[in-house]
Amino acid sequence: MNEDNQEDKEIQIRHKQRLARLAEEKRRVLAKQPEKALDEILEHPQATALVHSMAEEDLFFLVHDIGPEDALELLSLASNRQWEYILDVEIWKRDRISTGALTHWMNLLAQADPERFTQWIMEEKPELLEYYLQEAVEILVIEDQEDPGDFPDGFFTYDGVFYTRIKDQFLNAIEDEETRDQREHFIYRMLERLADEDHLGYQSTLLRSANVMPSESEEESFRLRNIRLAEKGFLPFDEAIGIYAPMRPESVRKRSKKFASTDAETDFTVPVPVQPSALMSGNTVFSTALWKIDVQELLNELQIEFAALCNRIIAADQQPIRGREELRHTVHKTCGYLSLGIHRLAGTDELPAPEQSVSILRSYSLEDIFRTGWGLVMELKEKARKWKTRSWFAKNNLALSFWGERLVGYIGGLLLTRPRYFDNYQTGQMYREFESLADISKAATALEEAINFDEIFSCVAPDMTSLPEKHFLTHENLLLTLWARDRLGLEAAPKSVPVETYKPFFQSLWSSGKNVHLLQDSAKSDFLAWLRDATGFTEPELSRKAGRAIENLFSKIEDEYGSVSEKDLDPRFVHLFILKKT
Repeated sequence: MNEDNQEDKEIQIRHKQRLARLAEEKRRVLAKQPEKALDEILEHPQATALVHSMAEEDLFFLVHDIGPEDALELLSLASNRQWEYILDVEIWKRDRISTGALTHWMNLLAQADPERFTQWIMEEKPELLEYYLQEAVEILVIEDQEDPGDFPDGFFTYDGVFYTRIKDQFLNAIEDEETRDQREHFIYRMLERLADEDHLGYQSTLLRSANVMPSESEEESFRLRNIRLAEKGFLPFDEAIGIYAPMRPESVRKRSKKFASTDAETDFTVPVPVQPSALMSGNTVFSTALWKIDVQELLNELQIEFAALCNRIIAADQQPIRGREELRHTVHKTCGYLSLGIHRLAGTDELPAPEQSVSILRSYSLEDIFRTGWGLVMELKEKARKWKTRSWFAKNNLALSFWGERLVGYIGGLLLTRPRYFDNYQTGQMYREFESLADISKAATALEEAINFDEIFSCVAPDMTSLPEKHFLTHENLLLTLWARDRLGLEAAPKSVPVETYKPFFQSLWSSGKNVHLLQDSAKSDFLAWLRDATGFTEPELSRKAGRAIENLFSKIEDEYGSVSEKDLDPRFVHLFILKKT
């Protein structure tokens, strides 16, 4: 008995070692370019086992990266479970089956492995087959003494009892003649294989398909499909959208499952999705923490959880993703908000240490961490929304462009349905997802700058009924023009200043340098004195509210006009003051 137990243990150990090797081979192969990955899989001594060890999502992306028509050999190695996942993802448009997509993918699977496909579709997916035949084929059963010659043209039979004809509307739904011919050929070949494989089963299938209620069959198929995909994070939209419900740190729940601090018996029979983790960059708080984990059980659990979270975000965003490059954006977005959530839960100003981040990953679910990070952005969005509704600029019917390109970029990004960070093409795009507390801080600073300037304008209270025509109005040129008009003894209104009238004021701003003029300190002091008198704020209050913004504003004046002589002033090219020709 002891010898038998020992032999069983040795068999289990060898089996586990084999699965571990397959898992490592899988990660290595999926990291390669699609064509090279396909070559390695086909040349692998255990090609079928290698493909079966892949998570359905990984195989799906690999098939699309290779190209479905070029991946028939790979599809022939896939398991029935992997075939089912492909159909679950590909053939549905919201809650309706696309018969075109269903035809396309059944045709590919039939080409990949005709015999297995016929058995699979009859034995494991009979409801889907019957729905498809009901949509595609007219069926007549010959009665006693009935002459087949009386049937309309186009009907054919394999047994002299059931006569079938492809519905005209099913073929005419396709404009492309070549695709229509392919669809017709596939249906003929499928019916022939069904009849050859199991003639009684073929007759039963035709009989049942003739009595299918399409709406009921489709509804039941959709229900079962949602159950299968929910296990991978693909929830129905009304449930998936809950991932964007913001969460505060004090509401985050502890994990119910506790992970050991040392390696446990790793279950290699559960396919761990590789692609989402492989596509993440290594410089985020989340990814740095993830790869610091040395407990394989926890790492596998988190990779599965991360893939499910990415899938839920895909479902919530309603953006079908079929290739690795498309997936990369979702992975990047997910990593960004997980990093924000970890940083927020750590409660530190500096980036949390990897060990602290790992502790947070052990303690809380990735969904709650994501929602905590997202909550930071939504709090900022809500602040921007509330301010906009009661702001001075909105009450005066001014456009958002009043705040200039930089502030509009930040504020406009916050006011989007799904807020985004104004990157201004620093990484090649105008808007991107928030990734760090630094992004939150920059957006918050820009919003606060606009709020403070808006408060200043509400105190200055200029009469906005006489705005200058044909001039792009911003908070900067409005404020500077009001200052200039006051010092020139003009009416305190947002009106254009004649350029000849403006020149003495312009000249008073500068002290001469060797190559360019420099703004005099007295000009800044004078501006602050005017602003203090116009608003009623003290200089410390002004400094706190807009000190840095005012410094930047005067630096901009110096950069743009420091080398311009007053005799060369042209209202067309002066944007920080509202001027007009005399």
